[in-house]
Amino acid sequence: MINKAQAEYRPVATRGSILYFLITEMSMVNVMYQTSLSQFLRVFDLSLERSDKSRKTKQRIKNIINYLTYEVFRYTVRGLYEEHKFIFTVLLALKIDLQREAINHDEFQVFVKGESRPVSVTAGGFVSVSVSKNGKRWKAWFDLDAPEEGPVAQVSYHHSVNPVLLHRSCCPDRTLCQAVKYVGESVGGKFAEPVILNLRSTWQESDPRTPLICFLSMGSDPTDQIEFECNAISMGQGQEVHARKLLQTSMTQGGWVLLQNCHLGLDFMEELLETLHVSPSFMVVKLNPLVFCPLQSSIKFTNDPPQGIRAGLKRTFTGISQEQLEVSDLPLWKPLLYSVAFLHTAVQERRKFGALGWNIPYEFNSADFSASVEFVKRHLEDCGPGKDVSWVTLRYMLAEVQYGGRVTDDYDKRLLQCFAQVRLPPPAVEDYLEYIQSLPPVDSPQALGLHPNADITYQTNTSALVFDTITNIQPKESGGGSGETRESAVYSMAEDMLRKLPRDYVPHKVGGLDCCVFAHKSSTQLKCTPCICVVGLSGHSQAEEDGSSNLQDALDNIFDARVPNLWKKISWESSTLGFWFTELLERNQQLHSWVFKGRPQSFWMTGFFNPQGESTAFQTAVHRLSTQPGLTPAPRVSDCCPCPQVGVYVHGLYLDGAGWDKSKSCLVESSPKVLFTPMPVIHIFAVNSTAPAAPGLYVCPVYKKPQRTDLNYITAVTLPSGQSPDQWVLRGVALLCDIK
Repeated sequence: MINKAQAEYRPVATRGSILYFLITEMSMVNVMYQTSLSQFLRVFDLSLERSDKSRKTKQRIKNIINYLTYEVFRYTVRGLYEEHKFIFTVLLALKIDLQREAINHDEFQVFVKGESRPVSVTAGGFVSVSVSKNGKRWKAWFDLDAPEEGPVAQVSYHHSVNPVLLHRSCCPDRTLCQAVKYVGESVGGKFAEPVILNLRSTWQESDPRTPLICFLSMGSDPTDQIEFECNAISMGQGQEVHARKLLQTSMTQGGWVLLQNCHLGLDFMEELLETLHVSPSFMVVKLNPLVFCPLQSSIKFTNDPPQGIRAGLKRTFTGISQEQLEVSDLPLWKPLLYSVAFLHTAVQERRKFGALGWNIPYEFNSADFSASVEFVKRHLEDCGPGKDVSWVTLRYMLAEVQYGGRVTDDYDKRLLQCFAQVRLPPPAVEDYLEYIQSLPPVDSPQALGLHPNADITYQTNTSALVFDTITNIQPKESGGGSGETRESAVYSMAEDMLRKLPRDYVPHKVGGLDCCVFAHKSSTQLKCTPCICVVGLSGHSQAEEDGSSNLQDALDNIFDARVPNLWKKISWESSTLGFWFTELLERNQQLHSWVFKGRPQSFWMTGFFNPQGESTAFQTAVHRLSTQPGLTPAPRVSDCCPCPQVGVYVHGLYLDGAGWDKSKSCLVESSPKVLFTPMPVIHIFAVNSTAPAAPGLYVCPVYKKPQRTDLNYITAVTLPSGQSPDQWVLRGVALLCDIK
């Protein structure tokens, strides 16, 4: 009977095992996401006690599994940062479906890695469709703002995960939206809803020996919600004595202690772990811990602020007292207060759009807003009722000092100045809270000065981050779903790349030109790395020359379709191994043509290892006097002269954030769902730098990669804007050499 009962309840243990090992995997996402087995068993036992009872064994098991799954989900998600919550949620659904064989391993790999090998998925996995026979229908579906709600997405599928695979391949920016639907269909709609932090219920789960730990992020400090019930102390140099005294008093008499900045007192945290005798009413709340704190035995929570313009404005105005609203009788005070609040919210919300929002994500916080409001108040007091407000002064102080003091990138400074120019003077809004409440819950990028396509970029990047993180934390020991080991799969891929590599350059045939020597050395070095990988995987002794760490890194990254670190050190960054290898062949083609056929008709900027140096060389070559580069776009390379008498032709650049009107040769708004626009061939030549700049030109930065950092910055070019250049400043328009 006992063995039979054990066998009947084994599904409960199986579900518990899945949940615990998933929680363990999350510690690879962030080292602070640690949970001990004893802590998990406590939640497990409580689920057995609190789940609905039933005389029927099957129903009882179902009740336990459902209650346990959601209780562990709620318990875990509460302690994850906002960007990691959906990672846990979608992995939970996938792991459960894998266990009950609702999906197979190949479908899981396609979901996570986005492999472009449909043969690896079972024939019954996808609905039978023919894009070639129904092209118009598929094109109409693709052009929808929400393809996941379209008719193609509503046909019958083998499993609810298959629409996600379809969107993963065709509409990467809508993958997460479809994944939310998959989670709801797989494990229940409540798993797709956010878990709201309740400090009171969190406290009720704790005891005197289980501390509460809050993981801080920008704008998420919960001190205001709990400090009136706590004895607070901020850790730092010399604070251990005061903290020890405060803790001793609270341990004996009872009470709450709030320890802030725990990372500044790690030795004291270890001392706290050794404490044995405490009062039943003693409690410790810690902010900003590190791995030395009792993470595994604590109750963890985050308090990330809500996202969106409406939520940001409501949060900002909630912190403004009625006394602050009535501090000035001048009619401009309240409109200016709203404008500063909107500016504060906008500069924060633009961060989520990546490089289109800010080249560098700055940590604007409430201190910037408070300082700006204080300056506006004093400026109005100085002006008085009989003087005009100095808009130049306000814009300068807000854009250059209060918020601009954090900005380090020159193009970000230009954007901030433009934003202050557009948002000041303020709009005429009477009832601000009512107006804020009327704002849509989901923001349009246009409210922040961006094109609607920016939301596609944001959704795509978010989706890529989610799946990259999931890929990183998957076990490395498993092979492919067809039974092929990781080593044999990587060996086959490396051999395939070796077969496609170009032949070595023969030194006596290429001559002694610098570019020839460079091409020979680069090709030899790049070809050497796949060779080492293949030799190492075949077990030859030469693998020792490469080192076990490099070989293991190559094995892991090639299996995950990524570029090994050793290869990147001698080459360039690329998002996937396929893109990297294709670019290797294209770069070699340009170098080969240059060596054997002479100077190219047009230079492919992306094909250079150091585009910054090439740009400087171009500018030096076109003129050595007081000049600056000018541009004349030509439609195609074939439309150019064989070789310009003055200057050089450059191609392969892409516009990010705008489109290009070929007939008028000027910037225009991007077409819907077109994120990058290929630029025509650009003729770089010399113009007089002392002459006054022509009106209507946009100074456009050029970067090597979509990540717009100083290391990727190449130069700046002037493009005909077609309208006010400020429009393109707000759009974040730039030229990119590589869009992968």
